Amino acid sequence: MRSVYLQGRGLVSSLGADLSQAVDALARAAPTPKRFALPGGTDWPYFGITHAEADWRTRARQLIVSAIEEAGLTGCRDAPLFVASSSLEVGATESGVPCLDDCFSFAEQVAGWLRWTGPTYLVSTACISSLQAVLTAAKLIGSEVVDEAVVLGVELSNRFSISGFAAMQLLTPTVPKPLGAGRDGIALGEAVAVLHLSSAPARWRICGGNSCIDGRDPTGTLPTAVAHMCKQALVASGLEPSDIDLIKLQAAGGQVSDVNELTGLAEVFDSLPALVTLKAALGHTLGASGAAEIALLTAALEKNVWPYFDYPLDPTNRAGLIVAKPTLVRYLLAEILGFGGGYAAVILEDTAASSSPVPKRDD
Repeated sequence: MRSVYLQGRGLVSSLGADLSQAVDALARAAPTPKRFALPGGTDWPYFGITHAEADWRTRARQLIVSAIEEAGLTGCRDAPLFVASSSLEVGATESGVPCLDDCFSFAEQVAGWLRWTGPTYLVSTACISSLQAVLTAAKLIGSEVVDEAVVLGVELSNRFSISGFAAMQLLTPTVPKPLGAGRDGIALGEAVAVLHLSSAPARWRICGGNSCIDGRDPTGTLPTAVAHMCKQALVASGLEPSDIDLIKLQAAGGQVSDVNELTGLAEVFDSLPALVTLKAALGHTLGASGAAEIALLTAALEKNVWPYFDYPLDPTNRAGLIVAKPTLVRYLLAEILGFGGGYAAVILEDTAASSSPVPKRDD
């Protein structure tokens, strides 16, 4: 298998209009989410993108173009484009805009906005959508089917998603506190994220990963599924659990899901490595979260910036978040867990962290 690298990144989120602003904001006091009002008089915390008001599709086009340009893809339009989203353009439909013909029409619409000439694919597998797209794109490049590919994660405001999570009593009424004492739910957020993958060497190498489905608890987290996902990601990467220096958790603030995630990891790692989550800063950006959190965390590591959180951790957890950047992060495991029983993980190597030989897979 040919090596695959992260060539470029772009991110528009509640933390700022680009990655630079997001990284700067990450180390400051934890942001206070806005409120999203629903019909009937309820409102919920929401990490929305600050952007000039416009109709839904115009706003979406502007945000997508901005993220694509930040990733350095102004002149690249012929690579495979993976559009990943869980809500697609539900927000446009809610505003009274006529529905598109089918789900794939959203990806075709995005390709049209970008004047994309390469093949376009839609990945809509709930919260693991953009990470699933990363794994698929990396496999195409590694197998020498293509030399580069682009993953675009899009999750923008809509009442449908917030209403659904609120109806299942999964949302916090205040702020999310992943792994925190007194955590009481998650908060959703918006993000448009771009990852440009290529066979050309760059700082971050995608070592391998895994995605699996375990539908026994479609709205929760199963420790056995977490363990299986991580073990298979390690096998695909040619690594041992002891090689991992940092795990980017899903941990969004659920009372039970956070505990189950750590329980599953403890089945794989004799001693858990450093742990971090970004959902107290970004919110849970659903289908865009895999791409958004990889873009933000790799950029933060490069700039020696670490997420700030100001709430006490739950002392009964098997492990907690770390308050400062680890001394060495060569191998990073990033995971996303999603509705429907979706589990996905990818392992990245910071090639600037060590000059020792890169492990090679037998195949």
